[in-house]
Amino acid sequence: MTLEQKVASVFHLNGENWMRHANPKSVWSRFTVLPLLIIASWSRVLLGWWALIPIALAVVWMFMNPIAFPKAMSTNNWASKGVLGERVWANRNNIPVPEHHRRVPNVLNSLAAVGMILVIWGVVAFSIWPTVTGAVIAVAFKVWYVDRMVWLYEDMKHLP
Repeated sequence: MTLEQKVASVFHLNGENWMRHANPKSVWSRFTVLPLLIIASWSRVLLGWWALIPIALAVVWMFMNPIAFPKAMSTNNWASKGVLGERVWANRNNIPVPEHHRRVPNVLNSLAAVGMILVIWGVVAFSIWPTVTGAVIAVAFKVWYVDRMVWLYEDMKHLP
């Protein structure tokens, strides 16, 4: 089982739920998760322990988002193809992907993880620059990753 399959199972992405997450509204609204988590975490300065409420709400949104929307009416768009490519990528142990797709997704996710480390550091230290820099890095590499998943999907969609 790939790491991506394990993550997908945590978010209940199976069969029909992949098509719910392929709804462009799900994909685009997913980009609200990181800013919401950052703002909720920073609210500890004003709210003290009450900050756990907005943090919990942001975490609930993170888990609910992939299945919060109806099935995509069309998958002929960048966001939907990105999700369908993620599904292909997660299943790569069962259906091999072309050689030119095997390394880049891992590199992009690793670079996004570096951004997340900066975000965590910035949030813990309550420092704007590592938080913003990390968020920009994480989101930029996540968008690049999704774009790469579109390319993977386009290369794989006609295979039997």
